[in-house]
Amino acid sequence: MKKYICETCGYVYDPAEGDPDSGIAPGTAFEDLPDDWVCPLCGVGKDDFKPED
Repeated sequence: MKKYICETCGYVYDPAEGDPDSGIAPGTAFEDLPDDWVCPLCGVGKDDFKPED
């Protein structure tokens, strides 16, 4: 599973860690995040993330 980086603030979503503060379990692929999930640091939506190289 790929990591995705927020183009606004640089937060990296790591599927191995998930986003426990938002109720996202470890092992959740970025593609499987809810459509209304937002960056936990700056609040932008999934459209502002890109796959990490």
